[in-house]
Amino acid sequence: MHIKPKKSLGQHFLRDRNVIDRIVAAVETGKEQAAPGREGRVIEIGPGTGALTGPLSGIFSDLHVFEVDERSVAFIARTWPEVTIHQQSFLDADLATLGDGAKGGSPFVVGNLPYFLTSPILFRVIDHGDLFSGAVFMIQKEVAERLVARPRSGEYGILSVQAQVLGRMELLFPVSRHVFYPPPKVESAVIFYRPGNDRFPRSVQDLPVRLETFKSVVRTAFQQRRKKLSNALKSLFGSDFPEGFDTGRRAEELDPDEFVRLAEWLEMKRER
Repeated sequence: MHIKPKKSLGQHFLRDRNVIDRIVAAVETGKEQAAPGREGRVIEIGPGTGALTGPLSGIFSDLHVFEVDERSVAFIARTWPEVTIHQQSFLDADLATLGDGAKGGSPFVVGNLPYFLTSPILFRVIDHGDLFSGAVFMIQKEVAERLVARPRSGEYGILSVQAQVLGRMELLFPVSRHVFYPPPKVESAVIFYRPGNDRFPRSVQDLPVRLETFKSVVRTAFQQRRKKLSNALKSLFGSDFPEGFDTGRRAEELDPDEFVRLAEWLEMKRER
């Protein structure tokens, strides 16, 4: 079925068989025991013309898709009747119920994300990492590079810190813009995300500080990333920082864990 891409929905349909196969393989194999298993629940965001839906439905028996385009919903329902369709945005979904009735652990998420919704969707998955077993996303290459960026680099920022504190992030492979219809103006990349890491195995559940406090410290620090932290964080800390903390540095010089320690200290200060 031919579905004309809607610019208002940010639709760029994937057409390359090799890229499709590599994405599906990344979901199927997973990393570090994050693969969903044949009976595990897989959630696809924005299936569009079903480029990924078809191969995924042939592997996973419990495939759910989130789609707002009525044309795509009708096509998928007719072509793959075994797939469970949620005709709503993933951003409006009740995440706490996504795993209800699922076999073999938490759901695994996959999707060729609309570029203008990439950050909101990423933040939603990362912030609720304890509800998912992993994710494979096609996103802008620039955003993918920010997710895996290390301190003291121009790409290092809010997304880098949040993703690396709450999980493990890997850039799997770049994707040319010419494998889409219509071709977007930017290059893409496929990333793998697994919630949790050696420091915080259960992701947000093991974070030793309220998530909102942590996010506030990170966001405030990077809003004025050119300023020294003594000025950039003044609205939160005043002139009272942890003993021995070097406030002459800038946000991009801090390791992800240092933001956690700052947030912990700020909470203790507020509770005193």
